Amino acid sequence: MESKPFFRFLFFFIAIAFLFLFAWTHLHYAPSRGVTTLLDCASNSPWCTSSKNRFQSKQPTLTKPPRASTSQRRHHESAVPRHPLDPLTIQEFNKVRKILSSHALFKSSNNYALHSVVLEEPNKDLVLKWKKGQPLFPRIASVIARANGVSHVLTVNLETDEVTVLNTAPPTGYPTMTIEDMTSATWAPLSNAKFNRTIIERGVNLKDVACLPISLGWFGKKEENRRLIKVQCYSMEDTANFYMRPIEGLTVLLDMDTKEVVEVSDTGRSIPIPKATNTDYRFSEQKLQQDLNSINPISIEQPKGPSFVIEDEHLVKWANWEFHLKPDPRAGVVVSRAKVRDLESGVLRDVMYKGFTSELFVPYMDPTDAWYFKTYMDAGEYGFGLQAMPLDPLNDCPRNAYYMEGVFAAGDGVPYVRSNMVCVFERYTGDIGWRHAESPITGMEIKEVRPKVTLVVRMAASVANYDYIVDWEFQTDGLIRIKVGLSGILMVKGTAYENMNQVEGRENIFGTLLSENVIGVIHDHYITFYLDMDIDGSDNSFVNVNIKRQETSPGESPRKSYLKAVRNVAKTEKDAQIQLKLYDPSEFHVINPTKKTRVGNPVGYKVVPGGTAASLLDHDDPPQKRGAFTNNQIWVTPYNRSEQWAGGLFVYQSHGEDTLDVWSERDRPIENKDIVVWYTLGFHHIPCQEDFPIMPTVSSSFDLKPVNFFESNPILRAPPYFEKDLPVCRPAASA
Repeated sequence: MESKPFFRFLFFFIAIAFLFLFAWTHLHYAPSRGVTTLLDCASNSPWCTSSKNRFQSKQPTLTKPPRASTSQRRHHESAVPRHPLDPLTIQEFNKVRKILSSHALFKSSNNYALHSVVLEEPNKDLVLKWKKGQPLFPRIASVIARANGVSHVLTVNLETDEVTVLNTAPPTGYPTMTIEDMTSATWAPLSNAKFNRTIIERGVNLKDVACLPISLGWFGKKEENRRLIKVQCYSMEDTANFYMRPIEGLTVLLDMDTKEVVEVSDTGRSIPIPKATNTDYRFSEQKLQQDLNSINPISIEQPKGPSFVIEDEHLVKWANWEFHLKPDPRAGVVVSRAKVRDLESGVLRDVMYKGFTSELFVPYMDPTDAWYFKTYMDAGEYGFGLQAMPLDPLNDCPRNAYYMEGVFAAGDGVPYVRSNMVCVFERYTGDIGWRHAESPITGMEIKEVRPKVTLVVRMAASVANYDYIVDWEFQTDGLIRIKVGLSGILMVKGTAYENMNQVEGRENIFGTLLSENVIGVIHDHYITFYLDMDIDGSDNSFVNVNIKRQETSPGESPRKSYLKAVRNVAKTEKDAQIQLKLYDPSEFHVINPTKKTRVGNPVGYKVVPGGTAASLLDHDDPPQKRGAFTNNQIWVTPYNRSEQWAGGLFVYQSHGEDTLDVWSERDRPIENKDIVVWYTLGFHHIPCQEDFPIMPTVSSSFDLKPVNFFESNPILRAPPYFEKDLPVCRPAASA
């Protein structure tokens, strides 16, 4: 009775394999023929589909989304680096691939993959001395590869063709997964007869199955010495939003290297698959599209063009700011050499050498068999930049945006383009830069107001169901705001319950019943940022400015108490491990103790916290050991170019021996040193019905704000707007 469904599936699988091969041969052009390989990641290839298709067992349709305007399209084949921090070019990727293919480590390997190929940035002291027009330093690629089941870190000198094997992986942990790892993992269970029988017995047609590759963290000895992944599946029948139709309790444990199905667990046979009704989020599928049509379209028009320029593809100049910007496969975007012009002196002053998203930790709060392991590290396991999707013009970014593309290497080293990955635009939302209106009682008719216009750098990553929007916003008053928005689709749990009146007593369902048979599971999000602050130079100090209540002496004042600021300069790392406290507040300054203002204050910037949710997990809980960088909201470490990833270089299945927490426990000196500040934005998410079937964006941010950096208000001389300076836009009806 089971043979016919199985043979129907076998025919289906062979057909899919043929389509897969067809897509491969038509999207990859052989470098040996002298044609540069470009996979446009706007198209749905197995390496760079949108996340809504990437993990499906169905073969996706090859389509093209909106592209940047013709004037913004890059000529990647002929691109050359012009700055020491510029990312690797197409030509350099191809050269790395060629050099490695003839290296003994890879020639002797039956199976190897390149998990990361990025620029090995020159030493910081060299970059700081470099001036535009000077020769670039030797271009070196940093490569993380696996060959014959062993992880390696190596460099490739693109001038001398020299390959240096630096070391193998630490005792535990594996590199970031390649897109090929993720794609093949979702297909592998389909070759297992038990899995296929289970799917059919659960009432799902094999052609409707969509699967996700789920990193499994680390929970003990049985998960060691093999690169493992778990796969869970959904029904796509009658909806694009398959995430809302989980085949609950069905989990496949897979060896990622051999694609062997190690175990099939099915603990949810009594749980129905939720219905597809009202789950589709696409505009074309909404029955009542007039609900919000009362809001007229809004667009910022700049007849004179944008006020910013991007030189040599990566150097952004706007108002009083200048910084280097590049996409990165792990971090998403990297902002480097951020400088602000002091309008008093006309000098560009250093603020930050380098800033980026270091890690994202997303633990779900369900300890049951099919959920306990869902404790994602989205940068170190999946690659935050690898999951960046092409931004949608007019909706992700306004009409006045400029788009930047990412160029990355696939697992075989072949370069591909991630189109519209980053956008840069000026934002005006009616906010006020500064204002004052004089009271009539003074007799002075004064009203002075200045509009606030900012520059935004944006990327959006779709890590399977969840979407993250990361903004770096630069203000003319010297402030940098780093904001993270959470949207996308909840990871939900199937349940037999259709109404809360069926839930008995105090039974813990680990979340919220969102719809019939659908539970949104409670979870946290932690986004840790690496901030190499260089305030007027590299040697800085961290100051905890504690706000204390001071009692007055008897007879001293009618007041009984007031507040005072107590400044404590951190001597070592442990002095700068900060857990935020509402009733023991502080400001957190990064100062240059050797540079003073006219009146003697040390110049500095302060970290203004936001998104302050803190992890409540037990520090001995295996996920928290790996995510121990969330034990504090702020850390400060001495600069060390090997310490950039808060969860460690090799995060996948790591035990937590190479984290920010471990580094900071060395308690190294940090006073008047080249220091790095780490800040973690935190969100607790108890899902609600408004999150179904797709979540309205929730955002939080923190600021890097000047504190005694300028002699006075740096935007004092900013001009107001006048009617004659603004474009006149006529309503469409009168056009």
